[in-house]
Amino acid sequence: MGVDVIRARAHAKINLHLGVGAARADGYHELVTVFQSLSLHDELELHVRHGTSAGAGSVVNSLDLGGTAGGVPADSSNLAWRAVDKLVAVYRGAGVGDLPMVDLKLRKGIPVAGGMAGGSADAAAALRAAHAWLAELADPVPEADLERIAAELGSDVPFTLHGGTMLGTGRGENLVPVLSRGQYHWVLGVSSQGLSTPEVFAKLDELRASGRDLPAATDTAALNRALLSGDPTELAGCLVNDLQAPATSLRPGLRKILTAGSAAGALQGIVSGSGPTCAFLCRDADHAGEVAAELTDTGLVLTARTATGPAEGAHVVPETF
Repeated sequence: MGVDVIRARAHAKINLHLGVGAARADGYHELVTVFQSLSLHDELELHVRHGTSAGAGSVVNSLDLGGTAGGVPADSSNLAWRAVDKLVAVYRGAGVGDLPMVDLKLRKGIPVAGGMAGGSADAAAALRAAHAWLAELADPVPEADLERIAAELGSDVPFTLHGGTMLGTGRGENLVPVLSRGQYHWVLGVSSQGLSTPEVFAKLDELRASGRDLPAATDTAALNRALLSGDPTELAGCLVNDLQAPATSLRPGLRKILTAGSAAGALQGIVSGSGPTCAFLCRDADHAGEVAAELTDTGLVLTARTATGPAEGAHVVPETF
């Protein structure tokens, strides 16, 4: 039985700016955010099981995490699994007949529950891989269908599908490209325990309700100018995250990590998204290596990884065809 393998790459994101408004009627918060994708990535493989039949059910036979993703579900609740089935539903609606089963294999490089959209990026990669497979069997669906499915799967999935640097509004799914010059070098201080995104948002609401002066940061003009300049020193002064206060409230040790990164010489440190990963902006690759080494030596982080941005969004690795 022949097996086709399609490999896709899923890139992490950081929020250079994350302004969080009040909770909406649908439970989400109104956001004004500037995303940037990073070189840090996961690898997802889609293996086609020729000679099998999915019938009318899920085409996904299994999801192998390879021991690299403790706490990540390996069943149909996984975003990557759901992404494949959602895209298959579109093709079935267009008249595609019986399909074989597929196996998914995921190798994590993005911290789990680290505020870097690892699960969302995996879903985006699964969409790209499944689209490459299904487009061999029928007319490919338009990019707009992938974008719609991405938005249904989660707020960060549309950005991780495209990558680069983008302004996101609404839940973060309404995207507009932002011009960014140059390459930026980051050190990512990874914690041993994750943080729940809903818990961090709820804590922000609680702090605001208690009278804390935590207005929503909605103005990205200074950040946009800094990105146009390509100067990391200018960008460092423009990094904003409204979720940093609730994240550090829930995990006070993050303040020590941020202080340690600054002491190690980083231009600026910020909690990445809902945390607990802390991202430190550096001047160049050598500087990032020095900051990562000093941060590791403090013992405050599980590991310190270097990465650059902006990077691509989710994409199929061509040589896997």
